[in-house]
Amino acid sequence: MAVLDNPVPWPHGARCAAAISFDMDTDSALHLSHADAYKRVGVLSWLRYDEVAVPRIVEVFDHYGIHGTFFVPAWCIERYPDTVQTVVESGNEVAHHGYLHESARDQNRDGELYWLQRSIRVIEQFCGKRPTGSRAPYANYSHYSTDLLVQEGFMYDSSLMGDTKPYVLQTAEGSVIELPIDWTMDDWPHYAHAPDFGYLMPISAPEKAMEVYLAEFEAAYEGGGLWVTIWHPFVTGRPARLASVAKMIEYMQSIGGVWFATMEEIALHVKQCIEDGSYQPRTVPMPYYEGPIPELTEGFPKGLALRGPQGWGNTE
Repeated sequence: MAVLDNPVPWPHGARCAAAISFDMDTDSALHLSHADAYKRVGVLSWLRYDEVAVPRIVEVFDHYGIHGTFFVPAWCIERYPDTVQTVVESGNEVAHHGYLHESARDQNRDGELYWLQRSIRVIEQFCGKRPTGSRAPYANYSHYSTDLLVQEGFMYDSSLMGDTKPYVLQTAEGSVIELPIDWTMDDWPHYAHAPDFGYLMPISAPEKAMEVYLAEFEAAYEGGGLWVTIWHPFVTGRPARLASVAKMIEYMQSIGGVWFATMEEIALHVKQCIEDGSYQPRTVPMPYYEGPIPELTEGFPKGLALRGPQGWGNTE
């Protein structure tokens, strides 16, 4: 029984596509989370390990002859240009990841558009081209996001989890290719112990994390799927973890049939396959909802409210 049906026909007969992507957040999110972020020197030092980790990650990519995608808040480009330049000079992709790792879900349409456009300007000035892809910080994609990404000419997004294969987000304004992710491939559940973020996970050995990542890879390989990582340099870039990543890349290359590519390259290929008819993706109308569902907001007999957030229904 096939786990995946209707796979994308990958280039050169590859069995699956592999995108190693990193979210280079550095200390951006801390400043939004805590007004006294400048005092939190311990956690700042942990987050700023990106300055050490990113060049090491790029060296690993160079060694194995592959490229990856770095989703970078534009503020981090302004604050750490030398680190990001390492990414660009080696031919890796820089994609949109907010300005200061702000949550799109917590803003109105004008606010989300302002930060999106500001980020685009920074990336375009630094990289010499507009970003073609986006990943919402915290994966907090909003009900405005698809329209705004279409408006600003984005080709793909990689924030949502509604499928395991590339699919299409469709609005009245146009469409965006979704290269889906899943928390399974995030490194925080395995490695992150961050009290300042309220994240208190027991830290796993690299072998445990690799067991999870490789299980997902084997399924993608078997079914002709897409394997996307959601890693962070200051997390996965530590020596033992990065060494395990190198071993994993060696294994994936040794079995053959794995197309390592940037997210942009994958989106371009999927777009071409859609246009030539060799791939028929699932199309999802967006947004899912324009507001709270009416069952929670309308027609309650007095005293019989469905319990929900304050202000929904009759709570007398």
